[in-house]
Amino acid sequence: MTFVQIIDYKTSRQDDLNQLLDRYVSQSQGKRTVTHSIVGKDRENENHYVDVVEFPSYEDAMKNSHLPETDKMFREMVALCEGMPTFTNLDVVRDENLNKMLANRVFEEILQKGNMALVDECFATNYIDHDVSKEESTVIGRDVMREDAQMWRGAFDMTFDITAQLAEGDFVTTVWTWHGTHKGEFMGVAPTGKTYDILGSTTFRCTDGEITEAWWQYDIGRLMREMGMSGS
Repeated sequence: MTFVQIIDYKTSRQDDLNQLLDRYVSQSQGKRTVTHSIVGKDRENENHYVDVVEFPSYEDAMKNSHLPETDKMFREMVALCEGMPTFTNLDVVRDENLNKMLANRVFEEILQKGNMALVDECFATNYIDHDVSKEESTVIGRDVMREDAQMWRGAFDMTFDITAQLAEGDFVTTVWTWHGTHKGEFMGVAPTGKTYDILGSTTFRCTDGEITEAWWQYDIGRLMREMGMSGS
């Protein structure tokens, strides 16, 4: 279970504290078990800060706290603070990344299950589409996504296996394997009944709960060659 520690403190020497944390990160490289760290500054009190530190588990956090580098860093941190920092220890019982959830709705509900009504819900009106298989590198409008989904679903019974997914800021990148059984005409090729696989990735840019831009990368040439298309 993911474990999060919240460190609450006051300091007028944040620059010095940042330098201390940079030294700690360097000195504990390969030893510390922290997976994510965020420092927040209170808008209402300029000397009030909150650090949110994430670990894979409580046990990993305990291993980290017992490092000599961690003990040294904490003692130096206290010297830079106004009073003793306070700690809140949390077991994460629910972790939702809304942009990841939005991306997964596209793969699961629209592309696999064919719920086209969700296109208007998931994609912005001025959605920008970049698709490696298209002659035009940039196409605008959510109808592009609807037409593409309908075309692929009309030609294949298809599923996506999500290999990896990373969210940072407004962007979500999903690495996937597509499996498609050829059931309808595709690019002039009559149904073969064969099943094909494609490795690919999609990066969505999300704004205010909608996908505003996407980059689709996959080996369309391999698929065309395996289907017997010429000139690919």
